[in-house]
Amino acid sequence: MVGFKRTDRVGDQIRGEIADILMRRVKDPRVGFVTVTAVDVTADLKHAWVHLTILQEGTQEAEAMAALVRATGFIRGELGRRLKLRFVPELSFVKDTVVDRGNRVMKLLDELHDGAESEPPGKDDREGTQSP
Repeated sequence: MVGFKRTDRVGDQIRGEIADILMRRVKDPRVGFVTVTAVDVTADLKHAWVHLTILQEGTQEAEAMAALVRATGFIRGELGRRLKLRFVPELSFVKDTVVDRGNRVMKLLDELHDGAESEPPGKDDREGTQSP
């Protein structure tokens, strides 16, 4: 049986701890609605990319990201106290665009569905008709 790679396990653990730190310990109000979606860790466990979704938009989103970058040292310190690792990885915060792309796809599908309902049925769409 093939198990998970260590980097996957460490990434999952870091994801959970950072989510808890953001919710309970970071007091900056600009970090409002942030969700940690994934953490990718290098093989040597020295660097981690933290993927985030930020529900604020525009300038508030940029302010939230700036606040996270500013709190990186604090977050790493908390991770060092919580995790049993020889090195606490350097953190880089990355905006996760998967949710944005999913929302765009759903919007397009809704538009297609609304457009299909507003069109009158064509000759080929009628049931029970047979071609001569």
